Amino acid sequence: MQKIELGLRENWKQFTLLVIINAFVGGMVGLERSILPQIAEQEFYIAAKTAILSFIIVFGIVKAITNYFAGVFANKVGRKNLLTIGWLFAVPVPFILMFAPSWDWIVAANILLGINQGLAWSSTVVMKIDLVGEKQRGFAMGLNEFAGYLAVALVAFLTGYIAAEYGLRPYPFYLGIGLSLLGLAGSIFLVKDTRKHVEVENSFSDVPKLKNPFWDTTWKHPNLGAVTQAGLINNLNDGMAWGIFPILLAAKGFNLEQIGVVTAVYPAVWGFGQLFTGRMADVFNKKYLLFTGMLLQGIALSLFLFAESMTHYVFLSAILGWGTAMVYPTFLATVAENTHPQDRAKSIGIFRLWRDLGYAIGAIITGLIADSFGIDISILAIGGLTILSAVVIAVKME
Repeated sequence: MQKIELGLRENWKQFTLLVIINAFVGGMVGLERSILPQIAEQEFYIAAKTAILSFIIVFGIVKAITNYFAGVFANKVGRKNLLTIGWLFAVPVPFILMFAPSWDWIVAANILLGINQGLAWSSTVVMKIDLVGEKQRGFAMGLNEFAGYLAVALVAFLTGYIAAEYGLRPYPFYLGIGLSLLGLAGSIFLVKDTRKHVEVENSFSDVPKLKNPFWDTTWKHPNLGAVTQAGLINNLNDGMAWGIFPILLAAKGFNLEQIGVVTAVYPAVWGFGQLFTGRMADVFNKKYLLFTGMLLQGIALSLFLFAESMTHYVFLSAILGWGTAMVYPTFLATVAENTHPQDRAKSIGIFRLWRDLGYAIGAIITGLIADSFGIDISILAIGGLTILSAVVIAVKME
């Protein structure tokens, strides 16, 4: 009988496989990032802003709810089975995007994509944490999120290039067929469930079980509650940046190429930065990393109003990206550190429920404030909320 050991080195083959599969998960989101607005505008005569806003809201809500159920059923159904089910929901998506006769079909594809992301991304997160044990969770989460977001960017670039060469549909979405079939096949035939790793950690874990996982993770537990509110605010400001920054920059006279550079710096630093910040979460105090990361985000957002040159905007986008990189893997590592192995999947699902609801809440709040008081006030308000979130971490977290 094979002896089960915890650690990155001891489980590097399965860990590497899960990193690759999570890159496929991220790639499925990348399918839409660069060409959805053009499809909305040119084929269905919908304003791009409306299309993007509806995508963020639909995708954010569906993914958030699915995250929750992924956590609830992870122990009952099994991590591997949830991952496989997640990929089954992904297979129809590229075909619907290729041949959709109306915008309603595009929205339906985004519902399926949200379910895929919630089940598949959550499963890979939990399985990696199961494999590596206590010492390297931050580094594991850094690698996981780096792979996912790098794939988002790479596929977004490739679909944009293919669309420019061969048209908006159907050729860019051939990538999605390949990604979904590879992800499904890898999950069925190569991935092994990590239940036995959880049993090993159960035997020596001294972390108390949560009395009420939902409310403890949402707010009552000092560390989990602090992380959950920060996760929601982080994705709230990301949703705002996604929708508002291009409009702000265009209003200040920047051309499309310049806007593309500024908006690309933020996710690029965020993605690559996690290779370093994930490891930092294993070495340095997590509370200080979370406080500093949220504070940097809030300051960078607030200073966007006073920037004038291209250099200013690129610098602030980099600071915003680094602040996000500091908190993203640290969120998940902190949740894992403060939960018993049997509670972990459920708490991660609850955290990710609130975190990804931040996309929808951010899009709605930003839109309402921008319509009533202007873009500048909406950015300042979200920056202020982000700084307030850092204060909550400083006060609440142990």
